[in-house]
Amino acid sequence: MGRKYFGTDGIRGQVGKGNITPDFVLRLGWAVGRILGGGKRDSKVLIGKDTRISGYMFESALEAGLVAAGVSTRLLGPMPTPGIAYLTRTLHAQGGIVISASHNPHQDNGIKFFSSDGDKLPDDVELAIEAELDKPMTTVGSVDLGKADRVADAAGRYIEFCKSTIPASMSFAGMRIVVDCANGATYHIAPSVLEELGATVYPIGVSPDGININHEVGSTCPKTLQQEVLDRGADLGIALDGDGDRLIMVDGNGELVDGDRILYILAMSRLAAGQMRGNVVGTLMTNLGLEHALGAHDIGLSRTAVGDRYIMEKLKAEDWILGGEPSGHIICRDRTTTGDGMVSALQVLAEVYKSGKSLAELHADMRLYPQELINIRLDRAASEVMEHPSMRDAVSQAETELNGGGRVLLRPSGTEPLIRVMVEGREGRQVSLLAEQLADVVRGLV
Repeated sequence: MGRKYFGTDGIRGQVGKGNITPDFVLRLGWAVGRILGGGKRDSKVLIGKDTRISGYMFESALEAGLVAAGVSTRLLGPMPTPGIAYLTRTLHAQGGIVISASHNPHQDNGIKFFSSDGDKLPDDVELAIEAELDKPMTTVGSVDLGKADRVADAAGRYIEFCKSTIPASMSFAGMRIVVDCANGATYHIAPSVLEELGATVYPIGVSPDGININHEVGSTCPKTLQQEVLDRGADLGIALDGDGDRLIMVDGNGELVDGDRILYILAMSRLAAGQMRGNVVGTLMTNLGLEHALGAHDIGLSRTAVGDRYIMEKLKAEDWILGGEPSGHIICRDRTTTGDGMVSALQVLAEVYKSGKSLAELHADMRLYPQELINIRLDRAASEVMEHPSMRDAVSQAETELNGGGRVLLRPSGTEPLIRVMVEGREGRQVSLLAEQLADVVRGLV
């Protein structure tokens, strides 16, 4: 069944437009309360947010809608998305709500949801919420209204959880780490986690003002981190995104360590410890270099559609433990229930500690194929472009030129009005040329 409101990861858009308005979010809170609360008097739903200024407005709207449906709310304030998943589970809430547009700029916002066990909501629950949204909003009687309070120690609880995902005997004393929090939800958490584990920490992107989230900092703009690592002579750098579910790292040489390389390091770590189970799960965007590097150690790579929810579905179905995307969504299912940038970073740091190797040495055995990704903004349906005869012909010609030594992928973004053109192959110049040729065809059609 088609979805009316939900995308691949909740509901997202520009603030004040479409469904990202106070009146819609009020009704959304009410609908969520009706479905997740189930009419139970003791039901509760957690609400957390990142640092963008519109979060205050939507937090209040969600709270009012939930209370009107008879569901109590517990407000977490600024918290990373994975932290909200963790607290939803451990505080025995019926659900968790995240107000965040993740890596997007401040003018966007969105609403994401977790079930009582800290997982993304299943499709049938999202469809039930959509059906409820189309009904007239009502308010329960005064005696049945929900209540609202704040969880004062939310950050501390999550900090302790992060530290618990590595052995208590580990100390990062002597490590010099730059951490970039993207002026987002981890600004008051990530530096504390690393400092409490003994590292010398140089934080950047920790001064949120409501509109600077993800602006020239964080996992989507790692140049600032790369320079800071070199200037500080640090051992490595950690870049998170605005809501803390993505991780990109930088080694001591200033070289980027993307999600594919992080997955390779984690797979080798689990393999050495006898803890690897099944394949690693990637997506259509996962670099061929990871597939080949894993294959050299008899570990398979399974691909899904782009999106961490599809990776998690595959991991659960097969009972495997590791998956992720080049963009830095890393799922360590043997440690937590969702993609978690801070937890994933700690797993890499633990391998640095155990192996005595630098981050650069840990990914040295993996060669990434040249890959070019170009985003083109749309003013029409993506399907009209992708299915156009001239587009199909251009893709076919590019694949012929790659001659089996690479891949071509066109796909619509799940969160923005974009088409993403990706070309991957053995020779960088050819890859760049083919990607630009395909992008020109797309531009001509839009």
